[in-house]
Amino acid sequence: MTAQTILPANSASSGSFDVANSCRFDGSSASMKIEHDSNMNLLLMTWSGWIKRSGLGAVQSIFAGDNTTGSTGTLYFDANDKLNFQNVSGNADKGLKITNRVFRDPSAWYHIVWAWDSANSTAADRIKIYVNGVRETSFSSSTNPDADEPSQLGEADVATLIGTYVGEDSRFWNGYMAEVVLIDGAALAPTSFGEFDDSGIWKPKDVSGLTFGTLGFYLDFKASGNLGNDANGGTDLTESNLAAVDQSTDTCTNNFATMNPLDNFHQATAFTEGNLKLVYTSGNRTWNTANVALSSGKWYCEILKGETQNDTIGIHYKLSAGLTDRPDSDSGAWSYLGGKNADNGGVKTNGGTITYTIGPSDSGDIVGLYLDLDNNKVYFGVNGTVAHSGVGIDIPAASTLENGHYYIFGGSDSTSQTMTHTWNFGSPAVAISSANTDANGFGSFEYSPSGTFDSASKDFLAICTKNLAGDS
Repeated sequence: MTAQTILPANSASSGSFDVANSCRFDGSSASMKIEHDSNMNLLLMTWSGWIKRSGLGAVQSIFAGDNTTGSTGTLYFDANDKLNFQNVSGNADKGLKITNRVFRDPSAWYHIVWAWDSANSTAADRIKIYVNGVRETSFSSSTNPDADEPSQLGEADVATLIGTYVGEDSRFWNGYMAEVVLIDGAALAPTSFGEFDDSGIWKPKDVSGLTFGTLGFYLDFKASGNLGNDANGGTDLTESNLAAVDQSTDTCTNNFATMNPLDNFHQATAFTEGNLKLVYTSGNRTWNTANVALSSGKWYCEILKGETQNDTIGIHYKLSAGLTDRPDSDSGAWSYLGGKNADNGGVKTNGGTITYTIGPSDSGDIVGLYLDLDNNKVYFGVNGTVAHSGVGIDIPAASTLENGHYYIFGGSDSTSQTMTHTWNFGSPAVAISSANTDANGFGSFEYSPSGTFDSASKDFLAICTKNLAGDS
């Protein structure tokens, strides 16, 4: 099975240690905090976490000390997508690092380690930042803390914040976090948390045996009803605007597809819920694509329809090239026109006429897309019923296409109505009642990805790195 991402994601697909869960933060209100009545070791601490960005070009806090804007410690991405750490005391920088490097791949999982060691005799080693096991050394701005400068993170009676900034009401994190660790009393190397495999990919290690210190914690996000649970047995963090559905199986060891916010120049679509919920702008009659291009294998996804009049769902071999580059009339597109009040649930093949009718779908319906690139077929279903008793639509082999692959897409075909789709490539952003997995045991779907198609038993798979790599 082969595929390619639009941008190369540094995402582990296999290894001896699997991370089961992450937490999805919505970028508008979700966060966590913990407050203690005594100081952490303010001269010696480490933060480690795996992150997957969903939004770019905005200030987003990974963690912070909830003191004041004039006295705080915070690790964050700025509006230029550079990684920043600031330790501010009395409105003065007492430790500052701003990378020259930018981080603009929303399909990648990054591992970040920040170590504070202000007692270190080497000034340049008092703050260390590592990304994917490699130390960051190129900074646009850099101020080393004075010897024995206290960190503004971890002070008594001051909350440590995850996913937000001072006042708990700004700079919200938009994306996923996994394996979040705060070490009290030690400045650890990234090898405490990860390792390079034989192919040179940085992968996570089991951290449960680490010494977390008196006030350190470990968030593994395995308890959906208590996402702030300290897996080390300490005091749990308090969650704000997080629910069980924000537990995700999209992790640094099994990276799931999402819709691609980088393919949004013409569409101006609103992306939320970890790039899984899309609201298509009225008047922009074009499409958005998923962030994995597919050229072989059998793949499944579900689309929960919200507001819908003239929406489109399907496959295309290319990206949108214009505001009115409509998939229903664009050569190379196979488009299910599912609007309840228009098009009558037909499929336009290769941008031509409707030759295959499924029936309309409405708000609250779930559309299933089954893509068989081994036999060059595409199938559509509504609420678990595959059209025409599982007889599919013939499509060209991916190898014959201009780009050699297909993109899964969704969009609008209306000049006046907004459309809403919530996508599920196996890691849903909405509650699932059935929780069907694929044949390899991956994903969570409302309806089964397996069944009889064209009189043959076929297993369609969730779009994730373990399946793309052929792991099971």
